[in-house]
Amino acid sequence: MADKQTILVVDDEQDLLDLIEYNLKKEGFDVLKAEDGQEGIEVAREHSPDLILLDIMMPKMDGLEAVEVIRDDDELGRIPIIFLTARGDEKTEVEGLNKGGDDYITKPISTTKLISRIKAVLRRFEETEEPNRIDVHDIQIDKDRYIVTRGEDEEFQLPRKEFELLYFLASRKGKVMDRQTLLNHVWGDNVYVVDRTVDVHVRKIREKLGDEYIETVKGVGYRFKK
Repeated sequence: MADKQTILVVDDEQDLLDLIEYNLKKEGFDVLKAEDGQEGIEVAREHSPDLILLDIMMPKMDGLEAVEVIRDDDELGRIPIIFLTARGDEKTEVEGLNKGGDDYITKPISTTKLISRIKAVLRRFEETEEPNRIDVHDIQIDKDRYIVTRGEDEEFQLPRKEFELLYFLASRKGKVMDRQTLLNHVWGDNVYVVDRTVDVHVRKIREKLGDEYIETVKGVGYRFKK
């Protein structure tokens, strides 16, 4: 890493916070810490970390509540989030990923594997061979700023996953993309999410931009209209 990347670790277990901090610093990361979701959001707003490692069961504001606030925040919405939690049930995992998590890790996990997963998520957000801006129909999709503009006076700052889903479809205008392909590209093939995750994010994009851009291809998936 040419520049140090900053990881925000949000967990109410002080011993675990210290352990993760120690090992992340050994790997060359800067580390921020918070002990509940509310404090985590405040720290994130102040420092804009490169990734948030987020527990679920915490006082004041739990991780599921916190991820919703983060994804709805114009400044924080594009920060990758990994859940690190003792909640290993499938229902909570699916809920966490649907709300905007980029990976979901169940405690306990070795620090070596945890750091490997963190680096994998960071790589996924850094690596791109696509143009930084797409001009299509009457909108411009700017990947450098994660902003969508329409005309001279409309600007939309979509949460990260909504933006990346829109960008991926727009960069393949007219091509039908099945849900699994969309899940693999936007969420990663090592993260378990259900097909409905795509449908929910398409609906949210349509609520903000309108129905004229993304077309549903019944029984298959979606395509960005020509």
